[in-house]
Formats: sequence, C-alpha cells, structure tokens
Amino acid sequence: MELSREEEKALKGEYGEALATAYRILVAIGEATGAQRLIKVEWAHISGVNYNTIGDAGLKFLEDFSKGMEGRKVIIKTTINPMGYDPQKLNNLGQDFTEKQSKIIEAYERLGIKGPYTCIPYEAFELPKAGTQVSFAESNAAVFVNSMLGLITNKESSLSALASAITGKAPDSGLRNTEMRNPKVIVNVRKKLRNELDFAILGYFAGKIDEPSIGIELNENMIIDKTHAKALSASLGLSGSAGLFKIGKFEKWKEKIEFTEKDAEMIKDEISNADKGDVIVFGSPQLGLKELERLVQLMKMRKFRKRCIIFCERGIFNRAKKLGIAEKLESANAEIYCDSCSCLTPYLSKENFDSVITNSVKAAYYLRNWNKLNVSLKSMEEIVEEECE
Repeated sequence: MELSREEEKALKGEYGEALATAYRILVAIGEATGAQRLIKVEWAHISGVNYNTIGDAGLKFLEDFSKGMEGRKVIIKTTINPMGYDPQKLNNLGQDFTEKQSKIIEAYERLGIKGPYTCIPYEAFELPKAGTQVSFAESNAAVFVNSMLGLITNKESSLSALASAITGKAPDSGLRNTEMRNPKVIVNVRKKLRNELDFAILGYFAGKIDEPSIGIELNENMIIDKTHAKALSASLGLSGSAGLFKIGKFEKWKEKIEFTEKDAEMIKDEISNADKGDVIVFGSPQLGLKELERLVQLMKMRKFRKRCIIFCERGIFNRAKKLGIAEKLESANAEIYCDSCSCLTPYLSKENFDSVITNSVKAAYYLRNWNKLNVSLKSMEEIVEEECE
C-alpha cells in the first residue's frame, strides 16, 4: 500500500503504540483486500460493545488500547452499537456481567466515544450527504446506508471501525469501489411481499448468495418503504457477505435467482421452531419512531396478554414519550428498554423463558443460537392480532 509520510510515521509508532496499532489494523485489511491506499472517512460506527459479544479478550484489548492512547481520542464523528443492558434497568443481571459491561463502556468513553448506544444510527443522527465515505461495523446499518442513503462503507469489523475512528481513515477497497457496488446476481421476487417479515426473509435468502452486492427485482407495483428496507438490511447482513442491495428492473442479466413462496417457507421453517412463545420481543434492529407508531395503531387500545419487551434507541424513546406513544405502549403491558437490543442480551435467558415470539429474523437467529430459546417468527400485525386482548 502507498502511505503518506504521516501515515508511515504513525505506523512505525512515532505517535504512540496505540495509534500504531490502529494503522496496523487498517494496513493489514488493506493489503488483504487489495487496497492501494487509505482514504478519509467522515463517520465511524462501532460494534463490539456488548460483553457477550467480545468477552474477556475483547475487554482486555479495549482497556489496554484506550489507556495506551494516553488521552488521544477519536478524530471523526463516532457512534456506537447497543450494549448488553439498559443501565436504567439492570434487573438482577449479575454482578460479573454488569461490572465487565461497565468497564467496556468506560474504555470507549476514554476514547471519546459515548452513547446513545444504537444499531440504527441512520435513524438516530443527522446524516451526511450521499457519496460520503463512512466506516460502519454494525451489519444492518452498513447495508442500509449503502443501499438506501447512498453512503459508502464496507461491512466493517469492530476493530476496523475503531481504527477508522482513531485515524479518520479506511482502506480503499471492497464496496468503496464503484465496480463492486454493481450487482452481478439478481434475485427475482416471485412471491408477494406483504410485511416486514416477508422482506426480512427475502433478505436472509439473498444474503446467502456469495456476492458483495445483490440486485433485487420486485414484482410490479411493489414498493419498499423504510421499515421494509430496515428488515431486509438486517437479515441480508446476517446471512452472508453482502453489504448492499439495489432495487430495480434488470432486463438483461446473465444470472437471476428466483425467490418463491416455497423458498420463503423453507427459510421460515429453518429459523422458526415454535408456534407459541412466553414473551414477545421487538427490536433487532432497535425500533424507530415509525415502528412504535405502527405498533400503537395496530393495537387499537388493546393490551398484550403476556410480557412484551421492546428495544428502542434512547433518543427515539424520549421523542415517543413526548408524543404519548411510550405511555400507550407501557400501559398495554409493554416494557421499553434502551441502549440494548434483543441480540445476545441476558434479559432473554433460558432461566426466564422457554420460547420467544418476534418479527425479527435477526433476533430469531441469535435467540435460538446464543440464548438457546425456541422462536416463533411472525409479523408485527400477526403478533398483535394473536397476542392482544
């Protein structure tokens, strides 16, 4: 890779070992992906916040790295993923977990990285103009901003996004190159997509195609709204390497793969293994204001018959409180948690529940594979109709 004089000095450790580590991460990735140089990025979104994600090894790295920076902080706009709990609702999660989660937060704060802790930065923060280079580690966010907002990022790792936050740089490779953003494989949708769950299942199907960018050809008169795009982005980023989708008509194309009703049923059967659940869970990705509003509208003043947990970005929650939306949900037996999400959280343990009802493919995947819970996968509308009175 061709590095500037300042980049070379930083890499050699002339500005401290921690900064050198950040550059080593970026150069190693750049060399592995064929980058010729590092380019400037304007925004980094960091994952690797939940203790259940990074464990003791990740905690030690962050503590050593943040202390080794000797007061240096991030130099670009930097936002951060959900942690493992809502600090205002610890709910007897265990001293070991909460102490280690707190140490992770302290390490990030030493670097100048603070909450809100969210996996939907595209809904929580002011957005730069299309074409801006960013470095996003959260997979749903990387896919969404690439596909819907015209920002440019690879699906970064927690380490590469952190290195970008410290240096303001990223390797110029992968989806940062125009050619890589043009899909070579098209998914031709032969099934009617009725709700957010159908789009999520489509995303999971498309994500299994081993391509960085996927074209999606919808049926006539089918429109994708923000909620649908969010669900599609989360599951596309979950099931494979794709970091971008493009919606359109692709008349002349060498390779098209059909997505049919049978495909959708097979994927749902793969992910969902229960008809009922002990608790209802919304929020992976965290719910935005539009989704909270829709949930209230669907409920029509009814209440959940069983416990319902909603994960929401804190700023959006505060707006929902001012609008009276949060009060309506809480009076309907829903609990709203901030700064965390349904993935890898001790709130949803086998000790407390046997099975979960959710409309999120991403949540279903992690709840089954990490929390070891059974999952009933249904759309938001189906959940409300079956679980409210």
